[in-house]
Amino acid sequence: ACRNAQRSEAARDSVLAAHPAAQVSTVELDLGSVASVLRAARDLRRRFQRLDFVFLNAGIMPNPHVNFKALWQGLLTGRLLHMLTTAEGVMTQTDRLNGDGLQEVFATNLFGHFILVRQLESLLCGNEKPSRLIWTSSSNARESAFSLSDYQHAKGQESYSSSKYATDLTSVVLNRKLNKQGLYSSVVCPGLVMSNMTYRILPVFIWKLLMPIMWLIRFFAKTYTLTPYNGAEAHVWLFKQKPESLDALVKYHSCTSGLGKNYVEPRKMDVDEETAHKFYDKLLELEKQALERYGDLLE
Repeated sequence: ACRNAQRSEAARDSVLAAHPAAQVSTVELDLGSVASVLRAARDLRRRFQRLDFVFLNAGIMPNPHVNFKALWQGLLTGRLLHMLTTAEGVMTQTDRLNGDGLQEVFATNLFGHFILVRQLESLLCGNEKPSRLIWTSSSNARESAFSLSDYQHAKGQESYSSSKYATDLTSVVLNRKLNKQGLYSSVVCPGLVMSNMTYRILPVFIWKLLMPIMWLIRFFAKTYTLTPYNGAEAHVWLFKQKPESLDALVKYHSCTSGLGKNYVEPRKMDVDEETAHKFYDKLLELEKQALERYGDLLE
């Protein structure tokens, strides 16, 4: 699934080149648009009778800025390594409203996925074998950036962190509500991966200058996975696990040792389940409003 049809077809061709016997289909999907999500879900329901796995990976970080003052304070207070591994207090963003009147980061990183899951429940629940949701979260998901009274983060400057904490909350509630129907949800952190999102934070040439330092930091910060291949370690590991054996309150982190060995580290999430359920109720109310607006796209 991809919002750019040409890129999704290119990815499909790449997979088929490596695995000619595979069956690969694509669907156009922009998680930042409720209408696009509803159309894609309708398309998927027509194509398939069940889904085994849905990897919820779309994410944006518009207009990112590095808070160099915070970095300097972190150096003086001995918290620099923690800040470099979690981006706590380091990254700020300037968000905006999208065409649906929602905060763009919240809509793309969380709400679009939520609508998609809700629209695909008939394919995910009640099957002979369990189905799985695997969300890409972040070590930057922090409770201090999230507020129930401003869950779209319209008033703050850490919309990415807020949206990822909202992801963690949502996954916890989905497990409580849907495990008995055979649907299990997990969250992963891919670590610091060099991607299009990362390259918007600093110019490419600066990243290249910093790369030797980042390789050294990896000896102390195992979440510096750096490559998409390394960052996908937790996604692949979860694919192989029995969902019944997993802890709904754990986030699975892709890690890479200083010598380049990939492994997965489970870490307990800092989530309050009461807050999670209250947030879920707010999502349901927002979903109701969205579906009233786009009723013509529902079957």
